[in-house]
Amino acid sequence: VSRAIKPFAEPGRPPDWFSQKHCASQYSELLETTETPKRKRGEKGEVVETVEDVIVRKLTAERVEELKKIIKETQEKYRQLKKDAELIQAGHMDNRLEELCNEIMMWVI
Repeated sequence: VSRAIKPFAEPGRPPDWFSQKHCASQYSELLETTETPKRKRGEKGEVVETVEDVIVRKLTAERVEELKKIIKETQEKYRQLKKDAELIQAGHMDNRLEELCNEIMMWVI
C-alpha cells in the first residue's frame, strides 16, 4: 500500500512518510481513535458497518472538504488574475507593470 499511494502525496512529506512501518503505525492509530460501530440486531445477511468502513467514510469526508477548499481558493485566484489581466489590457495598471513582472518572476523561480 505504501508504494501504491506514494505518487499521490502532497509536497513536503518526509521521505520515510510512506515506509511500511510508518503506514502501519498511522493505520494502528486510526483504528485506536475510531469509535467502533455498535452491532445492530437485524435480519440475517444484513451488512454490518466495520471500523474500516467508518475510517474510510471519515477520511473521504475530510478529503472532500480539503478539495472543496482548494477549488474555492483556486477559483478566487483565477478571478483575481483574470481581473488583473483585464485591467492591464485596459491600461489601468501601467504604473504597476514592473511590480507585477517581479511577482511573476518570483512565482516562476
